[in-house]
Amino acid sequence: MTSEETNLTQVEEKPAPPAEEKKVVIKTKDFVAKDYSEDEFKKYIELYEKTFNVIKENEIAKGKIVAISGNDVLIDIGFKSDGRVSIDEFPDPDNIKIGDEVEIFVEKIEDKEGQLVLSRKRADVIRNWEKIVSAKENDTVITGKILRRIKGGFVVDLGGINAFLPGSQIDTKPIRDYDLFVNQFMDFKILKINHPNENIIVSHKVIIEESMAEQREHLLSTLQNEQVLKATVKAITDFGVFVDLGGVDGLIHITDLSWGRINHPSDVVDLDQEIDVKVLEYDKDKKRVTLGLKQLQPHPWDDIEDKFKIGDKVSGKVVSITDYGAFIEIEKGIEGLIHISEMSWTQHITNPTQVVSMGQVVEAIILSLDKAERKLSLGIKQLTPNPWQSLLDRFPVGSAHKGKVCNITNFGVFVELEEGVDGLIHISDLSWTKKIFKVEDFVKMDQEIDVTILGIDVENQRIALGHKQLTENPWDKLAEEYKIGIEVDCKVVKAIEKGIIVELPAIVDGFIPASQLSVTQVKNFAELFLPGAEFKAEVIEFDKEAKKIVLSVLEYLKDKDDEEVGAYADKFKLKKFTLGDVIDRTRTIAVEKEEVDFKIDDVIKEEVKEKKE
Repeated sequence: MTSEETNLTQVEEKPAPPAEEKKVVIKTKDFVAKDYSEDEFKKYIELYEKTFNVIKENEIAKGKIVAISGNDVLIDIGFKSDGRVSIDEFPDPDNIKIGDEVEIFVEKIEDKEGQLVLSRKRADVIRNWEKIVSAKENDTVITGKILRRIKGGFVVDLGGINAFLPGSQIDTKPIRDYDLFVNQFMDFKILKINHPNENIIVSHKVIIEESMAEQREHLLSTLQNEQVLKATVKAITDFGVFVDLGGVDGLIHITDLSWGRINHPSDVVDLDQEIDVKVLEYDKDKKRVTLGLKQLQPHPWDDIEDKFKIGDKVSGKVVSITDYGAFIEIEKGIEGLIHISEMSWTQHITNPTQVVSMGQVVEAIILSLDKAERKLSLGIKQLTPNPWQSLLDRFPVGSAHKGKVCNITNFGVFVELEEGVDGLIHISDLSWTKKIFKVEDFVKMDQEIDVTILGIDVENQRIALGHKQLTENPWDKLAEEYKIGIEVDCKVVKAIEKGIIVELPAIVDGFIPASQLSVTQVKNFAELFLPGAEFKAEVIEFDKEAKKIVLSVLEYLKDKDDEEVGAYADKFKLKKFTLGDVIDRTRTIAVEKEEVDFKIDDVIKEEVKEKKE
């Protein structure tokens, strides 16, 4: 072969000479071989191909950098031709050099242009994925770089493969500033790998926990109740404080932070603050530690008798209000109750907020002190003289006064005599003669009314008032007007269980038993004798002491004629009866001697009972 032939890059085939054996021309970049038979050609080709490595697509192969030109790196992997890789695919392009051995991923043996297609980046990813899987299987540590924050945690670069680092898996301590971790290299352990999606979850916290495991076990083995330990505040919640005892977490409940009341644990401690704590309870099964901070200080009640005496005036802040009173903190851990009854001498306090409010600083007098039960009773009204002591001088029994109606109940009327001083007129003390069914029909709110003092109970702070007592008892005169046998006009006021109440001319009420309304039993007399209906009756009983006037329609009719008897029965739709029937019935009643137990006061009590029910 001539030098000219070897320097040709491409030579066209010449026509084969007319020989017996077919000659083959071999074309290469550096030479042209000819005058070989087909068998010789195949033999040399096989020998030539044996000099190459066995290369397959989608596999990693080893190669050597043979040239670097601009952004291209030429790599020999022992194949027919070299492959080109962009220099950007190398993690450290400034430090690569010719002769370096590298791992490379074979993407294609030949592309459309017949070129070998290689990738350094994909080789790195595959090797890194194998390292990650191995780290998970062998529980080993892998290093990565935190790239950026995302919702719930961080994205971590594990050599070209992204993983998720939950915010809770960074440290055993609460994180104050997550941004400080961005762009930091850290060691991790693989918590979970989802192979189909290639999702990876990592943790730095488990590495810390493993390093503290020995310390934790030692601490747990030596923990005892009442033990005092050093702790660091790691989290503050509404219900308490979590602290780190050195690998072991403990809880200080809000009630164990201070002997006094606090609004929030942050009022007592700060995050990352180092404090001394006392072990209150250690549950070995659950490995739960309950701690206390206030227990390191003496209980405020231990020496309370040296600091406070009954009768002392104290001041404190209102820390709680209930329906029955207000609690006052006079010192951290020492609270006293001002009962609602100890807030005013004269006012009717229905709710403590009428006198005090939350957070208000008030003064009070110590009324009682029970160290054993840790109970302290306080009073506000004791700061001023008891006006009830002087009420007897200003409102002697029997004296008359004017007052204003300030409250109406079904049992009577409260009348204000002066600011903060009121008394009760019972319903039975409103009128001598009238049956009052509704107090509102007799008096109105804010109405001025004349009263007299019936009695004052200083101890229970009650004043009994009367209205009817301002006038003379009319029952002495009524005895003359309503003698037995006198016929009177009656007006129905109301039907009750045993008969009907009627109003008589002297504006006094009387009672007619149901048996005195008709010769036969009337069951529905309340429907027949309606309020306002008028008729005549005869007085059959008068009792001044019992304030009782009893009347009878039958006694009135027995001296009348059949026409009047019939007119009465028709008016009230009663069963027909005659004068003879009336006479017979009155004789029977006289023989039976029916006793009528009736008093105006009894009817009042009965009405009050009905309203309450």
